Amino acid sequence: MLFPISDDDNALSSRGRAYVTLALVVLNVLVYFVLQQSDAFTYGYSVVPYELTTGQDLVGMESVTVTDNITGEVQQVEIPQAPGPFPIWLTVLTAMFMHGGIGHLLGNMLYLWIFGDNVEHRFGHLPFLGLYLACGFVATWAQVLADPSSIIPNLGASGAISGILGAYLVLFPRNRVRVVLLVFVIQVPALVVLGLWIVTQLLNGWGATMASEETVGGVAYLAHIGGFVTGVVLALLLRRRIPNRLAVPPPLGVYER
Repeated sequence: MLFPISDDDNALSSRGRAYVTLALVVLNVLVYFVLQQSDAFTYGYSVVPYELTTGQDLVGMESVTVTDNITGEVQQVEIPQAPGPFPIWLTVLTAMFMHGGIGHLLGNMLYLWIFGDNVEHRFGHLPFLGLYLACGFVATWAQVLADPSSIIPNLGASGAISGILGAYLVLFPRNRVRVVLLVFVIQVPALVVLGLWIVTQLLNGWGATMASEETVGGVAYLAHIGGFVTGVVLALLLRRRIPNRLAVPPPLGVYER
């Protein structure tokens, strides 16, 4: 698997900082290290599909029946629930800035940092923020509608960041991305890196939907796919309506034709 570590930012050298990307990274980190130190906050402000589809805020312990994939043993697993915001649908927004662990946080922030600045400079600051939130919203509902009655909490910025990756693929398919392959650092086109990434998500998502047993925890692949597709579609629709802020201006005294 190709692990990206940076991309070609030569065209960004004179464009200033990507303030929204930076702010999103800081906000995600603060939420994790400050607010999520409380389990009550983590469980209460995560997205629970059942809560969104019924409007009922679950409180206390809820049980779910799961089957062990190895032994076939059926058992009851208790899942904590905590009071969330009012109205409860605000968890669609709050869960977008939460993470399930330090590895989850660092992985997401790395992808956002690498690919977000190019998309932000192309879209502009506020439209980029709108793109991020829209992709996160669709990603959440893609996961929720797959199992509307689930009481398993969902959280993470992965869906929104997947949308940024989709937009990057449309806008900068030929950009060179530095990746780690085994012990080597090589450069490959963004089309290859992000193409392999979405193929992996599709295969894993298909495998998850084919599983017959309900599992507790894991990766919300449908959210990744939903966010990515949303980013691709919005970038295709809007790329001709937004100025190319990354275009290199002609030398003085030269006319474009």
